[in-house]
Parts: sequence; structure tokens; C-alpha cells
Amino acid sequence: MKELSYEEKRSRVEDFRVIDDVFFECLAQDIEVDTEILRTLLEDPKLEVIDVVVQSDQRNLYGRSVRLDALCTLGDGTLCNIEVQRSDKDDHMRRARFNASSITVKESEPGDLFKDVKEVYVVYISEFDFIRGGKTIYHIDKVIRETGEKIDDGLHEIFVNTAINDESDISDLMSCFTKKYVEDPKFPKLSARVSELKTTEGGLATMCTIMEGYIEKSRAEGRAEERIENIAKLLSRGGTEDQAKLFLDATDEEIELARKNAMKL
Repeated sequence: MKELSYEEKRSRVEDFRVIDDVFFECLAQDIEVDTEILRTLLEDPKLEVIDVVVQSDQRNLYGRSVRLDALCTLGDGTLCNIEVQRSDKDDHMRRARFNASSITVKESEPGDLFKDVKEVYVVYISEFDFIRGGKTIYHIDKVIRETGEKIDDGLHEIFVNTAINDESDISDLMSCFTKKYVEDPKFPKLSARVSELKTTEGGLATMCTIMEGYIEKSRAEGRAEERIENIAKLLSRGGTEDQAKLFLDATDEEIELARKNAMKL
């Protein structure tokens, strides 16, 4: 992959919108911006974010990892993951469920009573109204079918989209997510941080650092995919697991992935 020049990186930064992964990662590092976003989406003007971890890998008990865009800790200890999703090629509901489960497992300790399991909010922001209800925001509740009673098990799922404009403050915020530059007096922290990242030397340097990380990650993923393909070819042509380990230095996890690929060759 060709190395980007500084001017090319600067040009890319100018084209980023709030909802784009690379740009949102930079924005989400600012706790005041996270607080402003969550106060609006959760409709709680007193909400406080006291910590945030961006783009972290959380691994569950079975080894599969999940990328969390912005995992926030609120003042009362509640965990809130803000997820931005531009693609519409997956099952969004199951993705949100998987993310919430991964967070719950990661934040629990052996011996913890289940009544002490932390509250988890998943705020899922997409470019599509995939629920197709014509609403900007949807709150998913767990309900007993026979009685209609709502159950509170500590999981709160909120789906928000940029596609529907209902003229609410939430819709106005979602409109900001689709823009390259934000100048909205309702959201001063977001507006100021977007401007800083795009127009100041320090902001551009931060963005370039994040972009370089994404580029390197993309290269690493490409190399990993090539390794799996080579192992799959060996297995599909009658090679054994021992040969894959001997000649390609394959791990058990890579062999398992390669076997799935080999079935497609």
C-alpha cells in the first residue's frame, strides 16, 4: 500500500464526517464531547462521562474479539458503548447484542453476584433506518409476552439513525454526524472539537497519527488474510495440520479459520 503524503492525509481529514470511524475515534477521546453526545441521546442533562476508552479490543471467553468504538464510564459506574456504523451489510441487532455481552463479560469478576453486574447501555448510531419505523431513535425493551410487563436486566439498547429527521434535538445531533464541518450552537463541544481537528496544526497531527494506525492495521489484516489463504490452499490440496504447522508456522486458530476457507476453494 502506497504511503500517503502529508497533503494527501490533510485532504482526507477535510473529507471526514463525524460518523466516519477514523474521525469519530479522535472525537470520542474528548470526554466533554462524549458527555454532550450522551446527554442529548439519553435525554439526561446531568449525565457525566468520567472515562472513555476508544477503539479497544474486547475478547470474550471463547476468543472472539470485538472492536468497541467508544466505551464510556458514567458518573454512577454505568458503562455506555457508543457504536457508529456506516455499513448496512450485517445484522445490527445481533451485533449490538454481541457487543453488550462482550462488555458484560469483560467487566465482571469471578465471584461477582449477578445482582452486581454493571448496567450497560449500547448506543448504536447508523446511517440507515434499518428498523424501518420512520423514527430517529428507537429504545429496545425486554417485555414478558404474556403480561406485557417490562423487565429490567441492566441492558439498555438504543438505536439512532441519521436518515430520519423528526426535528428533535436528537435529529439535529444526527445531522451533525453527516457533516464535514459542524457549526451548531446546540452542540458547542462537538462543533469546537471538529473545527480543532480539521483546522489546527495539533488537530491535524492527531488525525494523521490515527490515520497511520488505521493504515498499518489494514496492512496487517491483509497479511493475515494472505496467511490464512495459503494455509487453506495447503489443506485443500491434501496437506495435513502438521504440515501446515511445520511449513507455514500455522497456529491452531489459523488452521481452524483456514479449514473454513478451504471448504470454499
